[in-house]
This record gives sequence, structure tokens and C-alpha cells, in this order.
Amino acid sequence: MRLTPLLPRRQNPWLLVDVDGSPASQGALVWALREAARREATVVAVCVLDDEGDDGLTGLGRPGRRTGTVALERLEAQVLRAIAETGVSGRVRTAVLERPVFEALSSAARGADLVVVSGQGKTLLRPAVPRQPPRRLARGA
Repeated sequence: MRLTPLLPRRQNPWLLVDVDGSPASQGALVWALREAARREATVVAVCVLDDEGDDGLTGLGRPGRRTGTVALERLEAQVLRAIAETGVSGRVRTAVLERPVFEALSSAARGADLVVVSGQGKTLLRPAVPRQPPRRLARGA
């Protein structure tokens, strides 16, 4: 009998940062590293690859291996600069994503449902409903 490992009730947060080489994205990466240190989170620095040519079969083309390697090297250089600026290390991972994958993740952050399907089952990711701030009662009420 094989038991599945028990996971803690609340997983550590993940911070997904789209790094495109702009000063704004570098600032976002620096902020995310500082926030990850504060919240014991993991930063995933992502470089998004756009489709090179549109041949009518969108989503079926693959970017070249060289394009992905160059993008990953640039991304890692930016991450090293952010680590040097913040002093926060050991909390970042890098990845190169294709545009459709990044759009699915970012649309889930904006309110769309995202269903993750794997061999272990299906999970529906939905944005949390915002909670109303608690009302405070006056003392002696």
C-alpha cells in the first residue's frame, strides 16, 4: 500500500514575475525578492517567448532551442543583478515560458478559472472571494 505524502495545510506562496528586460520589470523582480524573503516564498522569474511566425496553426509552432537558451541566459543575468541588489538568495527559480502558458496563468490571476489536469486528478483554481473587513465593536457594547 502506497500512501501519498501529507502536505502542510498552507503551502508557501509563489511569486510569478514576468521579466522582459525593462526597468519596470527589474523593479518588480527586486520587489518580489524582498517580499519572498519576508513571506518565505519562492520567486519564479519568467521570460515569455512570443511566437516567431504565424503560419495559421497557432499554438503548434515551437520556438527554436537557441532562442530559449539566449532568453534563459538573459533572464538569469537579470536575476543575478536583482540578487546583488537585494542580498536575497536561494528563493528564486527561472523559467522560459511560451506565450499561451503565460496567458493562462495571468488570466487566472485576473479572475478566470484555471483547471489543472494531471494523472493525480483535476484541480480548479479560482480567485478567492474578497472578505469584508471585520466590524469592530466598541468596548462595553
